[in-house]
Amino acid sequence: MNTATPTKVSFKQRMLQVREDTIVQTVNRLLAEKGFDAMTVDEVAAQVGIAKASLYKHFLSKEDLAAAAMVRVMRQAQHFISALPTSAAPIDNLKAVVRWVLQVKLAGDMPTLPSQNSSLRAALINNRDYMDGLMEISDRLGAWIEAAQADASLNPELPAIAILYTFFARACDSVVEFLQMGGLFSDEQIVELVLTTCFSGLSARQPIVDGKV
Repeated sequence: MNTATPTKVSFKQRMLQVREDTIVQTVNRLLAEKGFDAMTVDEVAAQVGIAKASLYKHFLSKEDLAAAAMVRVMRQAQHFISALPTSAAPIDNLKAVVRWVLQVKLAGDMPTLPSQNSSLRAALINNRDYMDGLMEISDRLGAWIEAAQADASLNPELPAIAILYTFFARACDSVVEFLQMGGLFSDEQIVELVLTTCFSGLSARQPIVDGKV
């Protein structure tokens, strides 16, 4: 019986991968801090500590840099979602996902991208890893949303797609930054407050007990 011999990775390849990972992490942080429009390739190269020409050996454009950062976060989200218990109630898994998104955002690790940008949008649409990840996450969340609507955990009169986009919007929710800058609440309290407004709304239908949804 023949067994496949593991491909040996050279030292140079390992170093290139480490550099690429460092570049993506730097881009991720800069996108979280200032957004796509304000970030520059020169700034990325300077913070990584390499020449701009070396940076372009890994990524051909600013759009490619942003897409790589989005793929990184997308994969983290896929890993988190796949680890959620299948036996849990759909609404609990949805809350867990939104909570994770808010925690990543509060930690400064969630890229902030414009909702409309032709060059960046084209780069993301043409990035297979990004689109495959987006479709997988959308399908998983969509199934939970429909199940939660079926058991009345979520409003069945709302279009499921509107609920899905509402959850996606939490990744760029400026309320999180405003509450964090105010310094009145801990990060965990901010997470619970945003979860409450997201899942329970603003009407006085049910009290918040100890900041919990």
